[in-house]
Amino acid sequence: MLTEIPYNELSKEALEQLSKGAFLNVKGEDKENTMTIAWGTTGFIWGKPIFVVAVRYSRYTYDLINKSNEFTVSIPLNGQLKKELGVCGKESGRDKDKFKECNLTPVKGKNVASSMIEECDLHYECKVVYKQAMEPSAVDSAIDEKFYSNNNYHVMFYGEIVGCYTKK
Repeated sequence: MLTEIPYNELSKEALEQLSKGAFLNVKGEDKENTMTIAWGTTGFIWGKPIFVVAVRYSRYTYDLINKSNEFTVSIPLNGQLKKELGVCGKESGRDKDKFKECNLTPVKGKNVASSMIEECDLHYECKVVYKQAMEPSAVDSAIDEKFYSNNNYHVMFYGEIVGCYTKK
């Protein structure tokens, strides 16, 4: 059973896990997809709680999130789902249904069409309020060299957090 909590109640735990992996979920055109993310942050901007995710143009998720303008983030806080995070970080939703392949259970969102992952402990539902493509000339040269030598930059999606839930 999911219980609604304030978006920042488990912020420390969420950010600690994010660097190890979380699931970014999006539904578009009757197809759902999940992908592993390890970059993102929560904060308060424009008088709203915000979750920022970075998605490369080359990812299938980019097309879905760009059209749907919403997403969820599901975070396993107890060390579970390492194998599934690995699969969802390497495989493309263009080619397969990662929910089925990893035996992940989609749970219908309460405020968005995108599902959450039942096996996770913490969930954010988000509606995109701003998109920002990275400006290559503004990226620090060491970061650019390390992460963008192939010119496959990210788009930052700022999602207003419209629901935050934990398992109780």
